[in-house]
Amino acid sequence: MLNIPTTEERLGKSPQRLVRYFVLAMALVYIGLGIWLWWSADQPAGGGLLQLGPTGRRVLGTVFLLYGLLRFGRGFQTHFRKNTSSNDHD
Repeated sequence: MLNIPTTEERLGKSPQRLVRYFVLAMALVYIGLGIWLWWSADQPAGGGLLQLGPTGRRVLGTVFLLYGLLRFGRGFQTHFRKNTSSNDHD
């Protein structure tokens, strides 16, 4: 068998360290996109790829905003909260 070093051995640190920040950064991107779609709903649309009216922009903005909040909450809970035992009340 080939003795190929693992990613952790090559990088000297765990790739999970970068993943946790990438998850939060992407959640903030979704939140920002949702806010931008809400803010720009009343402005005239240019000749972009996706032609949406004000209602469509607000609906899509709401979806992005809620999805970003959900991802941020789950990412924070998964990567940054300390694991606590669920049987503490016994």
